[in-house]
Amino acid sequence: MFNAFNFQDFFSCFFVLFAIIDLPGSIPIVLNLRKKGKTVNSTKTAILALVMFFVFFYVGDAFLSLFGVDIASFAIAGSLIIFVMAIEMILDIEIFKSNADAPKDSSFFPVVFPLLAGAGALTTILSLSSQYASINILSAIMLNCVCIYITLKITKFLEKLLGAGGIYFMKKFFGIILLAISVKLFTTNMTHLIERILNIKIM
Repeated sequence: MFNAFNFQDFFSCFFVLFAIIDLPGSIPIVLNLRKKGKTVNSTKTAILALVMFFVFFYVGDAFLSLFGVDIASFAIAGSLIIFVMAIEMILDIEIFKSNADAPKDSSFFPVVFPLLAGAGALTTILSLSSQYASINILSAIMLNCVCIYITLKITKFLEKLLGAGGIYFMKKFFGIILLAISVKLFTTNMTHLIERILNIKIM
């Protein structure tokens, strides 16, 4: 299970990351940045996001160990962040706003961070590592970065095709899916923690 590629697990990881990255919800923000004269390079953005995801995937666990935090506990914390983000998407609550003083090149900030590879996406990667094999997660990350590249390339086309109403609907849809995902991550990892605590007490 944890040492081979599994299409179902890969698809699950891909969809979870796709939902938390929220490309449909990012389209209006990218379009608005470009209208303000900001530059958002599709290739640069996808590569930077890929690097951030991969680095956090390999170093994130070691970083947590410095503070004595196990992956299940971090997964629970991540699920709470995902829950809050889902509520934001569903209720149209905005916490992070674009800084007007940001550099003209917005490929990294605020597009890659905190929009695409923000706290929610990074914590999700570690949360997924507690349930899925590395090859499935890394493959899902790469495919999501390909989606980021393609989406940024066709943002203007999508705006005309879907319209404001279509993009708004997609954002709400993924918000609801994300809410369900956060509940699953929380209950799964909380069960592991409870079992571990009970085993320690029994011993």
